[in-house]
Amino acid sequence: MRKKVLSVLLCTAMAATMLTGCGGSADDTNKGTDNNATSGASSATSEKKSTAQVSDGGKVLNIRCWNDEFKSRIEDHYPGYKKTGKWKGKIGDVEVKWTMVANEGNAYQDALDQALLNQADAKADDKVDMFLVEADYALKYVNSDYTVDVVNDLGVSEDSLSNQYKYTQDIVRDAEGKLKGSSWQACPAGMIYRRDIAKKVFGTDEPDKIQEIFSDWDAFKEAAAKLKDKGYLATASVNDAYRVFSNNVTSKWVEDGKINIDENIKTWVDMSKEMVDNKETATYDLWSSDWSKGFMKSGNVFAYFGPAWFFNFSMSADKKGSVGIDGGWALCKGPQSFYWGGTWICGANGTDNSSLVKDIIEKMTTDESIMTDIVKKDNDFANNKSAMDTLSKDKSFKNTILGGQNPLPIFCDGIESIDLSNLSSYDQGCNEEFQKAMKDYFDGNADYDAALEQFYQSVETKYPDLTH
Repeated sequence: MRKKVLSVLLCTAMAATMLTGCGGSADDTNKGTDNNATSGASSATSEKKSTAQVSDGGKVLNIRCWNDEFKSRIEDHYPGYKKTGKWKGKIGDVEVKWTMVANEGNAYQDALDQALLNQADAKADDKVDMFLVEADYALKYVNSDYTVDVVNDLGVSEDSLSNQYKYTQDIVRDAEGKLKGSSWQACPAGMIYRRDIAKKVFGTDEPDKIQEIFSDWDAFKEAAAKLKDKGYLATASVNDAYRVFSNNVTSKWVEDGKINIDENIKTWVDMSKEMVDNKETATYDLWSSDWSKGFMKSGNVFAYFGPAWFFNFSMSADKKGSVGIDGGWALCKGPQSFYWGGTWICGANGTDNSSLVKDIIEKMTTDESIMTDIVKKDNDFANNKSAMDTLSKDKSFKNTILGGQNPLPIFCDGIESIDLSNLSSYDQGCNEEFQKAMKDYFDGNADYDAALEQFYQSVETKYPDLTH
């Protein structure tokens, strides 16, 4: 019974993913051609197994994605790519077809799973060649036969991958140590704060000085009280800081089949409850309209937590009246280093364009000149130590959203401390259900024990093999 449940777990555990990976959801769905999306399709990764089979000679390169971020990277940076339509392109004699299904409601995974389930019987021009995954559900695909080994199956050299950050590879290594994906980006994160509020409350907006004021969580709480006295929220929501705590746990969500709540998660609960009661933060859901009001100058939110993609793509920096449009944000490490999100390229088992998949992975995730160009043109944080070290020391490299600050030294300083040893396939479900259950406690609609019981019931319904 347990083996069966765990098989299902790898297929369904990572549903309804939180907006991640540089921009997250898209406004329009089902671009390209996709008639196979069904709500029950997530059984693909457990119902059908196969050994790695890759070949060349395909006429169409089919790429699955949930937004147009990677497409724009390919269009702008991959040598020889020609755009022939919004969701079509050409590389040499091979037509490139992009199929985009937005993340909401697990639609992307469902559609992808159905396509992978049908892969063996699909016509040559319909075979999935490459698809993208996020950290929150990467394990589902990494530990299946629907992804191929980047090194041994596709032929990407170990040497070319040696400049990548270790944690980005750890996320996509299967239980046997095979590398099942590769990313052009890394996502170390920090505390993004408003310069004008910093000057009013703390007398300075300099990142080094603000870092001293927010050096740890005790200091953070002291600073939050000062912000509140001046009419400002420290953060828009308790959920803004959640990933900082969940990224720094010392144990897994599940140990020996039992749900485990790490001490760091408990610390987040205690701090959050205190701050909500003191009206120093709120309990809005991430990405909600109330939570987003702090992106605007009319808002009263001092700080958000996030990586480069967050302030570049998610803080309305191109919108009139926003803080970012005039360079009103700045970055410091904050109380603890952490990471958030990322996007990985996976080669699909059964691809008939293996050499092209290999070349895209090599150029887009290991070529230092291309990755440097991505950073300069797109303000991304590249998954290349050499490129990032060079640009972090480049005084001419500046981010306009951050008032001309170069954020790379801060990100480079924190990235090596990222530890994924406590990552598990239950993480997304447990994290989402825990935050959801604690909202009632923070809002005063339930005591802690009742909220905790709600969490246990939700998780055990989602994962029947678990107990507490």
